[in-house]
Amino acid sequence: MSRHILLVFENEAVVPEALMYAREFALRIDARLTLLMIVPMSFDMRTSIGPRRSVVKNIEIRAGRVLSDCLQSFIQAGIEVNSALKLGDPAQEMVKFLANRPPFQAIVWGSGKDLPDRARTGQRHWLSKIAGSLECPLLTVSKRDDRS
Repeated sequence: MSRHILLVFENEAVVPEALMYAREFALRIDARLTLLMIVPMSFDMRTSIGPRRSVVKNIEIRAGRVLSDCLQSFIQAGIEVNSALKLGDPAQEMVKFLANRPPFQAIVWGSGKDLPDRARTGQRHWLSKIAGSLECPLLTVSKRDDRS
């Protein structure tokens, strides 16, 4: 099993459709999976780290629970899976995370939305800014629309 998929979540939000897609994709191509939770956080050097320490600890506890719950369905399906949490500037944290690992065969963006269009929002989403420098395909998983 030399293939490896990265499933990225943001702001502690997990989208069930993305979990299901990543699980089916990993089974189909016989791949390992890494869940990466990125939580945007500004580390302003003008304020002391003391107040931030409890915020970081609370995020780690909450995200740890969320990621642990997510891992179970992959383990039950026989998929080798691990997880990571990164706090900070999302684009920088993603690039640093990718730089420290062998290349992934695919990255699944698990926000439940397509990447925001610059024309609608006035600015590019952080993932759009780095998408061109990724070494593998970036797949987005949208929530299902049940209004049919």
